[in-house]
Amino acid sequence: MIQRKIAKIVLPKAAQMPVIVITGPRQSGKTTLAKALFSEYDYANLEFPDTRARALDDPRLFLTVHKKGMVIDEVQRIPELFSYIQGIVDETGKPGNFILTDSQNFLLSEQISQTLTGRAALFHLLPFSVEEIASGFPLSESFCDFAFTGTYPRIYDQQLQPTDWYPWYISSYIERDVRQIVGVKDLNKFQTFLKICAGRVGQLFNASAIANEIGVNYKTIKSWISILEATFIIFLLQPFHKNYNKRLTKSPKIYFYDTGLICSLLGIRSADELNYHYLKGEIFESLVISEMKKHIVNTNSHAGLYFWRDNTGHEIDCIIESGLHITAVEIKSSTTINTAFFNGLHYWQKLTDCSTDQLALVYGGIENQQWSKGRVFGWKNVPQILNG
Repeated sequence: MIQRKIAKIVLPKAAQMPVIVITGPRQSGKTTLAKALFSEYDYANLEFPDTRARALDDPRLFLTVHKKGMVIDEVQRIPELFSYIQGIVDETGKPGNFILTDSQNFLLSEQISQTLTGRAALFHLLPFSVEEIASGFPLSESFCDFAFTGTYPRIYDQQLQPTDWYPWYISSYIERDVRQIVGVKDLNKFQTFLKICAGRVGQLFNASAIANEIGVNYKTIKSWISILEATFIIFLLQPFHKNYNKRLTKSPKIYFYDTGLICSLLGIRSADELNYHYLKGEIFESLVISEMKKHIVNTNSHAGLYFWRDNTGHEIDCIIESGLHITAVEIKSSTTINTAFFNGLHYWQKLTDCSTDQLALVYGGIENQQWSKGRVFGWKNVPQILNG
């Protein structure tokens, strides 16, 4: 099993907090991680009807028969359990008593805020990072191979073809997660919305334009984008808040946590097709920024990610804010570095008077380089930017 980076921060918390909650998208490896870290615990999956029946019949007995602790999968299926868990942990005070997993963060967050505040530590398990995959599998030098394959564990564990697995995943996600959400009545339009989001990866999110294209209202699109965020399909990158006396873009950009999913939604059938696709640069950008997101989540870093764009067209793809330290990152999919790639960074340097060490370029090659204009990182080495 590939060792998940987040394990290093989960285990210490289990020695302090009575409840550990691991949430994330379906098929990201939550159950595998929970069973590996807490192998001596009893295990219950509430997806199974007989297990749900036992839990509903006598919740207190269900939660107290274990000897060392309990891992409960898909805990959101029985919301009533949270009140019982609260009572039990208040009575015993035992750290690491319950390990809960869930694929519907929008439901879980509400339950935690209502019943488990101060009693639970929440972790998000995202699909594999480049670092995690490289620890167990050979990586191609081509980011197109990596981006097309995607980062979901089952693809690597079962040696599955992305063209076979992703259509099933998309269908399963819509049928299982989206169908359970109140207000999503037209699943066909929601699937169209999902494809439109893939086609606008790396671009500004414009709810009104998407609403007009699909034929729904603005509020519906805002609701649907919240669903995609809460189920860890996409994330919105917000604009940087410091304006430096400039008029700035206020709309966020849309990115996906997994590039294999983007490729499937766009109908890209191979890494070679991706290499010549008109959205190749945006998909590479999504890969790089999602790797930053995964590193921040996996290490419990407090760094913030943003982008910067003014009304005259100057733009920085990613701004990393860590305390008082700010790093500007330009992202280019080309495997050959061109001096023009540093133009945006040079403008930023003049605007902010930052040092060259605060300028970084990520490109489609694999070697790190040091240029007088800034630091250069290969696409496999993105975490090194956040590590300083």
